[in-house]
Amino acid sequence: MKRTSWEWVWLMSLMAWGPAVLAQAQPPASAPAPAPALVPVLERIAGGGKLVIAHRESSIPFSYLDANKKPIGYAVDLCLKIAQAVQKKLELKNLPVDYLQVTPANRIDMVVQGKADLECGSTTNNAERRQKVAFTVPHFITGARLLVKANSPVQRMEELQGKRLVSTKGTTPLKAAIQANRERLMNITIVEAPDHAKAVEMVEKGEAEAFVMDDVLLYGLAANRPNPGALKVVGKFLTTEPLAIMLPKNDPDFKKVVDEEMRRLVFSKEIFQIYDKWFMKPIVPSNTALAMPVSYLLRDFWKYPSDQVPF
Repeated sequence: MKRTSWEWVWLMSLMAWGPAVLAQAQPPASAPAPAPALVPVLERIAGGGKLVIAHRESSIPFSYLDANKKPIGYAVDLCLKIAQAVQKKLELKNLPVDYLQVTPANRIDMVVQGKADLECGSTTNNAERRQKVAFTVPHFITGARLLVKANSPVQRMEELQGKRLVSTKGTTPLKAAIQANRERLMNITIVEAPDHAKAVEMVEKGEAEAFVMDDVLLYGLAANRPNPGALKVVGKFLTTEPLAIMLPKNDPDFKKVVDEEMRRLVFSKEIFQIYDKWFMKPIVPSNTALAMPVSYLLRDFWKYPSDQVPF
C-alpha cells in the first residue's frame, strides 16, 4: 500500500522516538492553573469507593448502548480490563464499577471534576486536552472524513462551498472543519449537533450536506442506520486522530496501573482479540461487521506503545 506524506512523517517520528517514548513528556511552558486537588483514584477505591467509567451513547463500535441500555464497545472492554488490573493491584476481592454517560461536550469536565475515573469512548489525545487530562496508550488511529448521501456528488470538503456541514459539539473534527473553512474561505455554514446520531440524521433528512467526523465512527454509524446503503464515506483525511482512554491528570499511581495494563494488552496480543471482536465480527444492533482490520499505522505505533503522540 502506498503511504502518503503525512503517514511517512508519522512513521519517521515514531521510529525516531523508539523506546524512549515511554518516558513522560515535559509539561508545557505555559501550563494552565492546576485543577482543585482530588483524592487519588487508587486511594479512594482502597477506602471502599467505586471505579467510575464514563461511556458514550452512540460512538459505535467504541462505546455505545445495547438494546438493554448497557454500555458496550471496544473502549468499554478495554476499560473493564483496566478495572481488573486495579482490583489486582489493590488486592480487592471485588471492585464495584459505576457507569456514567457523557457527551462530547462534557466528557473532559467529568474527568477533571473527578466524576469519572476513565473515559472510555472515541476521544482524541491532543496537546490542548493534555493540559487538563491525561491519556494512556492509543487504542485506535483514525482521521476525519465526510459522511454524505449515497447519491451526493461531494467528494471533498472544498465542494461544500455555500452548503451546510454538521459535526458533533466538542470534537476535534468540528474544530478542524471550522479552521479549514476560515483559512480556505470556503463559505461553508457549519452547524453543531449534540451527538453523532443526530448529525447522521441531519444528513439523511437533507438538513446538512455532510457530516465530518472520524471515519471509523462514520462507518459504524452508517452501518447501523435503517438503510446503510443510502450513505457513504468520502474525502481525504482532514485530521489524524490517535484515540485513547482519558483519565485524571496528576494522578501518577493510577496512571501507572492504566499504562501498564494497556502495554500488557498490546505486548500479549490480547488487544488484537478485543479489536477483532468489535471491528471484524458482526456487532449489535444490526449484526453487521465493520470489516476494518488493524491499520499498519496502529500496528507500527503498538511496537512502542506509549501515551506520547506527536500532536
